[in-house]
Amino acid sequence: MSTIIDMRNRPAFLHDFFGASPGTASHDTAVWLNHRVGSLEVGHLERSSTLSGYLTELEQAGIDKAVVVGRETPDLTINNDQISALVSHSSGLIGIGSVDVQTRGADSTISEIKRAVRELGFKAINIEPGFGRPAHHADDPLLEPVYQTCLELAVPVCLMSGPTTPDFDYAHPNAVARLARRYPDLNIICFHGYYPFVNEILGAAFRYSNIYLVPDMYIFQPGAHLYVEAANGFLQDQLLFGSSYPFRALRQTIDDYGSLGFKATVLDKVFYQNAQRILKL
Repeated sequence: MSTIIDMRNRPAFLHDFFGASPGTASHDTAVWLNHRVGSLEVGHLERSSTLSGYLTELEQAGIDKAVVVGRETPDLTINNDQISALVSHSSGLIGIGSVDVQTRGADSTISEIKRAVRELGFKAINIEPGFGRPAHHADDPLLEPVYQTCLELAVPVCLMSGPTTPDFDYAHPNAVARLARRYPDLNIICFHGYYPFVNEILGAAFRYSNIYLVPDMYIFQPGAHLYVEAANGFLQDQLLFGSSYPFRALRQTIDDYGSLGFKATVLDKVFYQNAQRILKL
């Protein structure tokens, strides 16, 4: 089996949002989303309800490195210290920090990014401008402190946008293309692959080689075969594997990924080589 770096992975126990508490609305939503994206079983939610269970789940699935992403939005915060505490338990866990410049302000955002990278050892910074109050496009001037600080520290910025973005006007990748043009030396990782705007984000990634796509659980949805077609050509150095665990069963996702039609010469790039290069692992 190939080495695997999972670019988007969290344990259920990290927050109720991930299905930590059976019998709650959040758990029901996590189960619903698992079924929606094709999970054949949801028992993994219970199996990853403890740290030891989560690490066993990773090991049994064959994950070499799992990238754990926090969140900082008005509706949900899983702060950087929580992520740091989690990844400290295993060398197989890698942290990505999160900031919300809208609520923090520029100075606090800059200092938190520097702390996350220099002190906590995080490999990238995640932002979710489409989930702000109000929402912002990815190239909004408000976000300049994030991009400039990531450039200074030579770490990628991660943008999360997909079907759960409240207003689809802020899920469209036009702003990502403008951002990539403005900052050609900034690596931009797009979680959820900006699905369902597959053609549009592929066009942006064709034009700007500093755009990287992690379609994760949406690569199994209608229209997503275009990610695979592109990866078998121009996108082979810009597509990265992600499971979006615990919203899709982990071992199943790896097996399904291998059956999507990637060329054999491309699959190692997607499973680990691209992530290894971009995150400097």
